[in-house]
Amino acid sequence: MDALKKGFSMAKEGVVTAAEKTKAGVEEAAAKTKEGVMYVGTKTKEGVVTSVNTVAHKTTEQANLMSETAVAGANQTSEKVVEGLESVVASTGLVKQGDLTKQEGDVEKATDAGQ
Repeated sequence: MDALKKGFSMAKEGVVTAAEKTKAGVEEAAAKTKEGVMYVGTKTKEGVVTSVNTVAHKTTEQANLMSETAVAGANQTSEKVVEGLESVVASTGLVKQGDLTKQEGDVEKATDAGQ
């Protein structure tokens, strides 16, 4: 009977030792897994931030292009309107054609005088 008790005791110690080693192994594996997950999470976050910044930059570029295009279109439209009005005024005889063609400097001088 002593032999059985001693054998069971040794087996029990073996199981306890194996369990402790298993626990240590599981804890180490869990720590490594956590470390890996945190690394992936950090890299994913960095990727998302970079992507958001890239999209914001591209959106700003596109908005600037659109505003430049709108301003250019408005300038062309206003030039055509002025040309059309000059033509109408000249054709009705209200103003002579020579009086309508002013230099840019004349417009600036008139603007400066008004200030």
